[in-house]
Parts: sequence; structure tokens; C-alpha cells
Amino acid sequence: MSNFTTILPDTSAYWSAYDQVSALNIHLNFFEKLWAAWYQYMDNDTLATGIMSFVMHELVYFGRSLPWVIIDAIPYFRKYKIQNTKIPTAAEQWRCTKLVLFSHFTVELPQIWLFHPMCKYFGMETGVPFPSWVTMAYQIAIFFVLEDAWHYWLHRAFHWGPLYKHIHKIHHTYSAPFGLAAEYASPIEVMTLGFGTVGIPILWCWITGDLHVLTMYLWIVFRLFQAIDAHSGYEFPWSLHHFIPFWAGAQHHDVHHEKFIGNYASSFRWWDYFLDTEAGPEAAKARRERRLAKEAAKARKVQ
Repeated sequence: MSNFTTILPDTSAYWSAYDQVSALNIHLNFFEKLWAAWYQYMDNDTLATGIMSFVMHELVYFGRSLPWVIIDAIPYFRKYKIQNTKIPTAAEQWRCTKLVLFSHFTVELPQIWLFHPMCKYFGMETGVPFPSWVTMAYQIAIFFVLEDAWHYWLHRAFHWGPLYKHIHKIHHTYSAPFGLAAEYASPIEVMTLGFGTVGIPILWCWITGDLHVLTMYLWIVFRLFQAIDAHSGYEFPWSLHHFIPFWAGAQHHDVHHEKFIGNYASSFRWWDYFLDTEAGPEAAKARRERRLAKEAAKARKVQ
């Protein structure tokens, strides 16, 4: 339960609500006061969570995609483009934006308005104070691992003939992906793969009884950054996988779009590595070497 005072006079402006929350709850930090004032100002928790969730998603998705749109328009960055002969045109980016917006408003928005009742049903906290950074960090790390497993198996299933033809093919419209195309997909795919992002934390909350919606928001922000960057089409010397070897990133996912197979995981490389579904020339070479080594060992046994 949150421990801030909930009985406040009616307020006509957000900052008036903030001043009243601050006066009555000096134990809260600045961000907790902003949060509490928003719910007090809205006076409708379902509406408050719904608006905050949708606006957060749109600002992060298009805000993180915008730098990649700008980079695509600057010739200097061509040397970092993985498929440097395939630069998305303004028309392609606009067509992609329209479909993504259509999906956001017709598929995601109705679900977002049900988000607060669902949070409360499963015991997710929406009040203040916020959980510690340590708690949020370890929960987000767990969500990354679990979502990656969900994404690997469902994404791999979507490459089965009928599912690919009728559902997943839309996402493969662009053989050289770009940031805005991260959520360019069939509504069925958006909901199915999106369960890994939204459903897993909700299940975690249901099982453990310990999750704050702020942790959920931070997790979604990180997941959006990961998905958009993976679709950016750019490989830099400072790309994260150079420092975290098992991180996937754009280099890993770009090959998936180019070859239309393999590299099914979202954030990490271990599922593709251990299940031998890595794509690209280096992975093919490693498979050949393993096969030749196995054949040589078998031949030695026969001798």
C-alpha cells in the first residue's frame, strides 16, 4: 500500500495538486511527489495510468527512433551501415510510421486502457514510495532473460511456413531494417511477441506479489530501446555487443532480416548459439568446422 495522504481538497491544476502533496508528504522525494500529484490531479486511477502508459510508449518509441531517422539522412554514417547499399527512403519511413501508428491506436491503446485494472487485479503497486533501485534493477534483469526466451521460441515458430506467410512476413517487408520498423508487424505478432514484454512482468507480480508499475515502465523503456537499436541497421565500434559478448544488438538482428532465417532471439545470443540457429557467414563457417571435426573424430575411431 502507498503511504501518502489520499484525502486532499479538489484541485484544478496539476501544480496545485503537487504543492498540496508536497506539504502533506515531506517524506517523499521529488519524483514520488510528481507521481502522487498526477494521480491526485487526474482523480481517476484508470485514466491516470492509461494516459501515462500510452504517452510514455509513444514518446519513447518515436523519440528513440528519431535519431536513427536523422542518421539515415547523413552520408557520413554510411560507413557504419551494415547493409550500406540499402538506405531507407523518406517514403519508406513514412509508410512504416503510418502502419506503426495504426497498430498503436487500434491494437495497443485499447489494451493500455485496461492496464490499471489489470495491475490492481494481479497486485501490482501503483502508488508511492517507489521501490529501491536495487529491486528494480534485478527485476528488470530477470525480465530481459525471460522475455528473450519467450521471443526466441515464438519468433522461431513464426518462421514456420503458414505462420510466416500469413503473419510474420509483414515484419520482413524490409530486408535492411531501420529503427522505426521495430514494431512494423501484424497485430497478431504484436500481441503475441508483446506478451513477453507485458505478460511476463504481470506473471511475475502474480507469483511474487512484488512489482511496482514504475519498474514495469522502466523495463518497457529499456526493451523499446533494445528493439529499436536492434533494428537500426548500424554497427558502431561502441556498440554494446563489443563490451557484452552475449548481447545481440543490430549486427545480430540485421543478419536475420537479410537472410530471413536464424538469429531469432531478441536481446541475447545464447539461445541461437546453443541451439545452432545462428545466421551469417561466420556462423556457417563455425558449423562447417564443427562438422568436419566431428567427421574426423569418427574416422579416427573407425581406424
